[in-house]
Amino acid sequence: MSHVWYVSYGSNLHAARFACYLAGGTPGGAARGYPGCRDRSPPRAVRGLGVPGGIYFATHSPVWGGGRAFYDPDLPGTAAVRGYLVTAAQFSDVVEQEMYREPGPEIDLAAVLAHGREQRGPGRYDTLLHLGDVDGCPALTFTAPWTSAEVEHTAPSGPYLKVLRDGLCEAHPWTTARAAAYLAKRTPFWTGPEIEGL
Repeated sequence: MSHVWYVSYGSNLHAARFACYLAGGTPGGAARGYPGCRDRSPPRAVRGLGVPGGIYFATHSPVWGGGRAFYDPDLPGTAAVRGYLVTAAQFSDVVEQEMYREPGPEIDLAAVLAHGREQRGPGRYDTLLHLGDVDGCPALTFTAPWTSAEVEHTAPSGPYLKVLRDGLCEAHPWTTARAAAYLAKRTPFWTGPEIEGL
């Protein structure tokens, strides 16, 4: 297996932000930079997708100053996501950077592909999920080991929601109002008009 779809549901919905994970750099509005992948090639393909489940916001991000997005496949509905066709090694390096670790040896994806889920550790993005295949390549994402019901939901920051909103508009494409309404349904701390006005 040479390529996988990295399925993003958070700030990497925004292509310019995800480019910093591939090539290195500090995304606009973020408080820290990223070293980038060992292979800095752009994705072979990019597309908007929908997957069963939903997103919610929890914990506190030192990068954004508020709650982070997490994906729970057992929530009702459909999560609007963006797929990036990258190498398996690039996906590994993205996982490491999300955990504030340096890119290193390639992650063995055999377990997640065989079982649909692999908890690599207790970290907030250390649980890998296989969401099926797209055009013959596995669609993979990462999330927390807990479920939406097992953690306190926290308020995402305005700059973070703006990146998600704009990424949704890029990926599908949606109007700003539609993307804002989608996000508002997933957090009790913001209204659709507030998110639209960011």
